[in-house]
Amino acid sequence: MDKHFESKTAQERWNDTWEKSGIFEPRVDSGEEPFVIILPPPNVTGVLHVGHVLGDTVQDHLIRWKRMRGYDTLWLPGTDHAGIATQKVVEDALLKEGTRRTDMTREEFQEQAWKWKDAKHGVIVEQLRNLGCAMDWSREAFTLDEARSRAVREAFVRLHEKGLIYQGDYIVNWCPSCQTAISDEEVEFREKDSHLWWIRYPMDGGNLVVATTRPETMLGDTGVAVSPGDEDKQGMVGKTATLPIVGRELPIVADEVVDKDFGSGFVKVTPAHDPNDFDIASRHGLPPVVVIDRQGRMTAEAGERFAGLDRFECREKVVAELESGGYLEKIEPYRHSVGHHDRCGTVIEPLLSREWFVRMEPLAKPAIEVVERGDVTFYPPRWKNVYMSWMTNIRDWCISRQLWWGHRIPVWYCPDGHVTVSKTDPDVCTTCGSASIRQDDNVLDTWFSSWLWTFSPLGWPDESRDLERYHPTNVLVTGYEIIFFWVARMIMASLEFVGEIPFRHVFLTGIVRDEKGRKMSKSLGNSPDPLDIIDKYGTDAFRFTLSMLSPPGKDVLFNEDKVEMGRNFVNKIWQASRMVMTAVESNADLELMADGPAGRPDEGKAEGAFASAWRSAHGSSLAFEPDLNWEDQWILSALGRCAADVDAGFESWRLNDGTARIYDFVWHEFCDWYLELAKIRLYGDGDRRTVLAVLLYVLGESVKMLHPVMPYVTEELWDIFPMTSGLVLENRYPEPIDALRDSGADEQMNIFQSIVTAVRNIRARYHVDPGARIPVSVRTPAGQDAVVAETIEGIRQLARVTDVEIGPGVVKKKGSAATPIGGFEVVVPLAGVVDLDAEIRRLETEKSKIEEELVRTDKKLDNEKFVTRAKPEVVEKEREKKARLESERDKLVESIGIINSE
Repeated sequence: MDKHFESKTAQERWNDTWEKSGIFEPRVDSGEEPFVIILPPPNVTGVLHVGHVLGDTVQDHLIRWKRMRGYDTLWLPGTDHAGIATQKVVEDALLKEGTRRTDMTREEFQEQAWKWKDAKHGVIVEQLRNLGCAMDWSREAFTLDEARSRAVREAFVRLHEKGLIYQGDYIVNWCPSCQTAISDEEVEFREKDSHLWWIRYPMDGGNLVVATTRPETMLGDTGVAVSPGDEDKQGMVGKTATLPIVGRELPIVADEVVDKDFGSGFVKVTPAHDPNDFDIASRHGLPPVVVIDRQGRMTAEAGERFAGLDRFECREKVVAELESGGYLEKIEPYRHSVGHHDRCGTVIEPLLSREWFVRMEPLAKPAIEVVERGDVTFYPPRWKNVYMSWMTNIRDWCISRQLWWGHRIPVWYCPDGHVTVSKTDPDVCTTCGSASIRQDDNVLDTWFSSWLWTFSPLGWPDESRDLERYHPTNVLVTGYEIIFFWVARMIMASLEFVGEIPFRHVFLTGIVRDEKGRKMSKSLGNSPDPLDIIDKYGTDAFRFTLSMLSPPGKDVLFNEDKVEMGRNFVNKIWQASRMVMTAVESNADLELMADGPAGRPDEGKAEGAFASAWRSAHGSSLAFEPDLNWEDQWILSALGRCAADVDAGFESWRLNDGTARIYDFVWHEFCDWYLELAKIRLYGDGDRRTVLAVLLYVLGESVKMLHPVMPYVTEELWDIFPMTSGLVLENRYPEPIDALRDSGADEQMNIFQSIVTAVRNIRARYHVDPGARIPVSVRTPAGQDAVVAETIEGIRQLARVTDVEIGPGVVKKKGSAATPIGGFEVVVPLAGVVDLDAEIRRLETEKSKIEEELVRTDKKLDNEKFVTRAKPEVVEKEREKKARLESERDKLVESIGIINSE
């Protein structure tokens, strides 16, 4: 074996091997139960980020684990055309060359967008490949390819025929920069310091006062609303107020949506520029007045002196006129959330626009029922409540976008105003037969193609073998931030179009943030490139670290330095394997494996159970009868415990707990304890064949357990081990073997570990030379001598001791340190090992320093001014310091007492 694991070489080698072998393709005719994941399609606008790596690692983990558990697995990949995001980056690229989109025809722009897609698609595929993703690329889909386009039209026409798609006027999120409506998901709310302007609206007998954060929109006010629960204002309902600087008469209405405790309790109603106001106006017959256009400028309806002004310039002019006219009562500082387009950063303008909508309530009802019944489950379970809350308060979905890149709405108009909705491009109007028809200029929201994502890549709307066998899928792995915009819609779409749920489980990962809790972004400079991390640390280290640090549904505070943990673990298992393989090569004369099947072992004994497990795991038999030592029995038992814990973790979706359990077993139980004990027989006179067989077996099972998390290093090791064949993924995942569980060996190891740890702690506490070998005594309960006697050689080697005295009559002499462990006691004589007088002087000196520091700390805490005036966290820090110093002092006093004790 090479001295170090070369991750780059291994990644290239195994990627090629996996792809050529077809190991990632499903076994359609196997008769095995399917396990299916469809990749949440990444946008084709650029490289993957760390959040993608987390989600992809979870999915690959599940696919590889289930494949090794005997399922017919399919992980189907694809990418998303990302309508507005792709259009923006293509437009930006063209602008750098001096070309605007409006200088081109629609077809010419689309040609440029397809070129961009093709280039970026290759980058994304290469990234997924470098992550080791076990995807079946032969079934890859793209949300704008021909098959998906046909599915989108099918869905649109079906919904339109049922009256669930309609065209209407409503408030949308409008981006004045990108010139399109956008979805709620594409609105990023940012906290901004602004003002609350209190404005007087004249009315008979005085004024009413409204508070607003957008005074420029008052030019479009057509009413004033109060809460029906505000008794003081009920007498005003039905009266009118006058709109300042405009003169429009505004009816006063009562509406449940008004919060009587916000501001003055009066709310200005601007139907064309606020969704809540639009709803109020609809209920009370108030007309909309559009005063801001699609460029973010004031319209003629705003008045001659404001028309053409930018909306924020207009704000300043309106405030000035209000102030000069005596209508401005006061201005208060106010911090609030302002919606911005997440792509370009432009402040969103709520705008009344004629758009296409999906009527959501009829679709939501069955989607609520399947979650209530448990047909679709969420993990973590708390997200079910979030889903239910949104679904029970669902609003119609605006699906039209003013873009050129995307699925063009399949609607055509003739000069007479007739509307044709068709799955294929019509030649004439289906109403009047006119050949002069034009298609709607808008495209569909990107989500309209991705809500079909679990079944359109499997062949829908056709009846296909893939659709019949692999739908519903088993689990959707995604971030919790898109429960509303994608998860819920996919459930609705699948029930509507396929008549069944899209997936059985929803596994929600958290958001990867930096260590300050900020969402990663290029603008903040806190978003590392995953490929850079992979180049530096390797894919296995990256994947393992994210798996360990990521509890389901909770945000991950990530720092690249944390990947060092993963790299250290990769190195640990590599070096442990290298040590074992060196021992195997050094003992090549010892025949470990039989060419053919040996006699069936007596599985009633531990040795027989181990030989049977070896044969089951590797398809070959041992060439000898193993004679297991207590530590062999313990590590095999510990392996069984680990397999059971990992299985429980993975089955309950706690992948991070399962990963952590494997880490603990491999690093601590196997490497720190068993491997060190195994060296005694490997390099001494013990039974080398048995210990080599146990080492290889445990390493092999550990590699299989680790494979879903760390595919490359495990595949490399599997190829090197002498008892293995095929690819790791072609082997069964380890399962608990009850016959190998040994509670007696477990208890014996607990005692052994406690003794060794106690000796090590005493050595460290009294500064015993690490190279010095010392005598140790172990006082045992009556009849327990044999439990320790069997481990004496291990104690000598791992605790670096000479003689080990055992028995219930062990006497603790003066100057000895002792540590009780249950019914046992470990005694280490210090006389002759350390200079007791010098040690007492050292301990006394340390104690004096600590006591001096305690005096200073007590003086500070006794100072009333400090305690009452200093920041609470500063005072608390001093109290913690005092507790720490007192603990250190007490330990030193105890150590001095031990040396002086009889």
